[in-house]
Parts: sequence; structure tokens; C-alpha cells
Amino acid sequence: MMKKKLFKTKKYNSFILYRVILIFGLWVGFLANSCVSEKNRSNFQGVQIGTITYSYRSMPDQSLPAILDYAVESGIGSVELMGTPLEAYAGIPEGREEIVEWRKTVSMDKFKEIRKMFNDKGVNIHIVKMRCRRWADEEIDYAFNVCKALGAMGMTMEISEEAAERLAPFAEKHNLYVIFHNHGQPGEPGFNFEKFLAYSPKMMLNFDVGHFYGATGIHPNVILEKLYNRIASIHIKDKTGMNASEPDTNRPFGQGDTPVAEILNLIKEKQWPIVCDIELEYPVPDGSDAVTEVAKCVEYCKEILVN
Repeated sequence: MMKKKLFKTKKYNSFILYRVILIFGLWVGFLANSCVSEKNRSNFQGVQIGTITYSYRSMPDQSLPAILDYAVESGIGSVELMGTPLEAYAGIPEGREEIVEWRKTVSMDKFKEIRKMFNDKGVNIHIVKMRCRRWADEEIDYAFNVCKALGAMGMTMEISEEAAERLAPFAEKHNLYVIFHNHGQPGEPGFNFEKFLAYSPKMMLNFDVGHFYGATGIHPNVILEKLYNRIASIHIKDKTGMNASEPDTNRPFGQGDTPVAEILNLIKEKQWPIVCDIELEYPVPDGSDAVTEVAKCVEYCKEILVN
């Protein structure tokens, strides 16, 4: 009798243990899926929609935690992070000599903390914007080390031969990218993106499709098809064309002439790993703010990509 009772007790305990393990496993799975969902925020059909944090420049609080909150409120999961609020949060001093010394000696711990702060809220820092082409060598090393600490693929800056020549050896040394952003330069006679890319395999493009279209009238997909493997990210904006009554002018998404839908659908079709960053440059309407407008832009891109 005692043996039967003991057997039943063991069987019951095993059943309870099994249920506990099952529930625990389901709970862990739920948490894991929640984390994945957070990390995939604003990723639609394999296309990552992000923003450059410059989009929030009109917001009253320009501290790094506030900028992170703006991104989260906008539904953004990936950012091109401007260097000024980043370094301010890390404790950069005032005065050129003090800044140089700080950059040479500062620990990367604060930047690792920043990465965790962003990642914990489901936001990835994929590129950092730093205008470092004329910095001292040790400062340039610092800039690349910051990118590593943040988990970024590299840093972006305005396109120039001076920057390409100066920074190519550092990009190769650190095995990260220098990512060139264009304004209206493609509209100038003789301009060629490939001239800048030729300096190193570590040179990439932060291709601003709006500026390109506004300055040239050429469909940006021509460049995407040709240089897709050298394009790290694009800046999305909607501008009028060259022949519009107000040429090369920023408009709310859907009200300009830039072929945004065709651009996004090409990236979706090809599944190129190109981050598509919203750059809010049209005037923020009365009664709205940059967070609301970026959220509208995210929704506009989402509607294109999921349909």
C-alpha cells in the first residue's frame, strides 16, 4: 500500500514539475518574442525604417535620453545618431584643448552604457554622425572606438575627397565604414559617387534620395541598382522635382515628386540590407511636433511596404 502511495506521489510530483517547466518555457519564449518584437520595431517586410536624430532638432529637450524617447514615441527602431547630444551625454568638456585631451583619454564605458540604454528600449544605433575629418589622429581613433562601443557600422559625414583621403586608412585600421552623405552635389557637372568610393572598400554611401532627385531629376533607383552593395543607408524625404513650380522643395511625405514608393519597394524586392532613414526636413505644421511628424512618415513607409 505504501509503495502504491509513494508511486502516486512521485507521479504527481513529476506531473507538477512538468507543468512548471512547461509554463516556465512558455514564459521565456514570450519574453524572447517580446525582445525580438522590440528589436524589429519599424522593420516592415525586411526593410528597416529608421530616422536620423536630426529630425527631432525642433523639440525642446535635446538631451540624449529625450531624443531616445522621441524615437520610441515615433515608433522608430533604428537611428543615425548625431554626435553632439551623444558626446554631451558622455561628458565632453568645453574648450578645444580640453576636448582633444578628453577624446584621447575618455573611457568607452559611458558609450557602452548609451548602447544599452538605446537597446533596452528597442532602438539600434546603426550609424553615428561625426564631422571628424580635420580632427587629430587620436581623435579620429576615438570616433571609431565610439562607433564600436555603440554597435554602429561606422560614421557618416558629408561627402568630400578630403574626408575620403583622410579617413580611409582609419576605416581600414578599425574595420568600420566611413559613410558619405550627399546634398545637392550630384547635380554638379562631372559628379560621380564612385570617385569617392574608390578610396577604399570601407567607403560607403548614406544616399540621400530626396536631395539626389531634387538636384538631378534622375530616378534614385538608377543609383540604387548600380551601387546597392556600397550603400549602407538612405535618407528618405519627399521633394519636388526640378520642373515643379517650386523646384527642389521639401514636402510632407506623399505630397512631393520623389518616387518614395518605388525606392522602398525596390529595396524590399531585392532584400538589400540598406537602412532607410527618415529625415524630417519639411516644416512642422502648426499644432504638431517633430515626434508626431516622424510617426506619420513611419506610417507612410509602412503602408507602402506592407501592401
